[in-house]
Amino acid sequence: MVAFAPSDLRWAIHAPAGLPSFSAGEPVAAVVSPPQMLRPRAGGKTSPKPSVCTADELHYVPLPNNEWKLALWRYLPSPQRSRRNHPLLLLSGVGTNAIGYDLAPGSSFARYMSHQGFDTWILEVRGAGLSAKVSQDEGLQDATQVSTITSQLREFGHGLGNIVEESQQPISQFTGLQNRFSITVEDFLKQLHLIGKYNWDFDHYLEEDVPTAMDYIRNQCRPKDGKLLAIGHSMGGILLYAMLSQNGSRGKCTELASVITLGSSLDYTTSRSSLKTLLPLVDPAKAVNLPVVPLGALLAAIYPLASHPPYLLSWLNPQISAENMMHPEMFERLVLKNFCTIPAKLLSQLSTVFQKGGLRNRSGTFFYKDHLHKSNVPVLALAGDRDLICPPEAVYETAKLIPEDLVTYKVFGEPRGPNYGHYDLVGGRMAFYQVYPYIIEFLSRHDRV
Repeated sequence: MVAFAPSDLRWAIHAPAGLPSFSAGEPVAAVVSPPQMLRPRAGGKTSPKPSVCTADELHYVPLPNNEWKLALWRYLPSPQRSRRNHPLLLLSGVGTNAIGYDLAPGSSFARYMSHQGFDTWILEVRGAGLSAKVSQDEGLQDATQVSTITSQLREFGHGLGNIVEESQQPISQFTGLQNRFSITVEDFLKQLHLIGKYNWDFDHYLEEDVPTAMDYIRNQCRPKDGKLLAIGHSMGGILLYAMLSQNGSRGKCTELASVITLGSSLDYTTSRSSLKTLLPLVDPAKAVNLPVVPLGALLAAIYPLASHPPYLLSWLNPQISAENMMHPEMFERLVLKNFCTIPAKLLSQLSTVFQKGGLRNRSGTFFYKDHLHKSNVPVLALAGDRDLICPPEAVYETAKLIPEDLVTYKVFGEPRGPNYGHYDLVGGRMAFYQVYPYIIEFLSRHDRV
């Protein structure tokens, strides 16, 4: 592993102590208990689980004064381990569901954490995964509305196809993307009754979804000090940074015992993030006044062009994972099952990470990075050496704002491999041996009451 510490930063990069040892050939599934081996504990408000939910329990939490109820996937701590003092909350990236943290019994970040004794919860924010509207009959019903959205989606597909085609010059055989997108749009249109009120942004997640979920978890688990541990990947880490900043600006006592971010930053302006080339994704949506961007349908349309001959869009794969870091079947499941529809308002607010001052609130009056130095929460900021979306320099740009005695910054990856892309810190094949133990050491150190 390579610890990346710029010369102008005098931080102690904490080396993990007392970590469990695993032989290189040891199968992950032999260490991480599969779901059927963990016995659910009595109590708790659970709901019937659809087959897609591989957690021990599925909980639904209604948002106050809102039509959405949030889905919480719960993984009960292994009875073979000592119970931890704090529950663990996992937050996913933009437009993703819980599957990314639990791809398979032998490739499950959430299951690993529960095996280590953590009562582990994955939040699916409104509009993601199994989260649901309390009333399903209040979406788009009017035929004119449906027709308008249908036309907008098709126009969006054509505009996006042109953007991708232009970015991939020279390509002589770039055909079929728009047709593929149109076909998957037909499936997406069947969900129109759900998108009538997809009108939220990042601040809705920050001020409503995450606090509501934290309150629910706290009431279920009853930690002595009322605090949670939290890990956020990509936008999930951005949410945690924003929460620390917001609490610091208000002088509010934090409800987090410690925070870990994976490939996250509040400011991408100094980095060569590949998202800069994908920002036009937002423009077609604005141009046609489209309320949502169907990311899941889009990736389903593009995936065959990225993964099969003649590999016209093979440049997309490294955006997610570095070469040879994921089994092809796991990668396909991640791409086809982990992504959801995103409100255009959410993308628009998140795009401010590329503007001077970084991410700001919806009114543009509060810059989240400006108050991060007021936080008193220990933070572990992890980066992947081949993360094209949130490169190490972007992670560092935010981490350096946190008080030196509270932050640990580390880059995973080695010059000759293994290398870590954007998702690999969560589900890359070497994460089990390199990243997970490092995370456990940090969480254990800050799990005291």
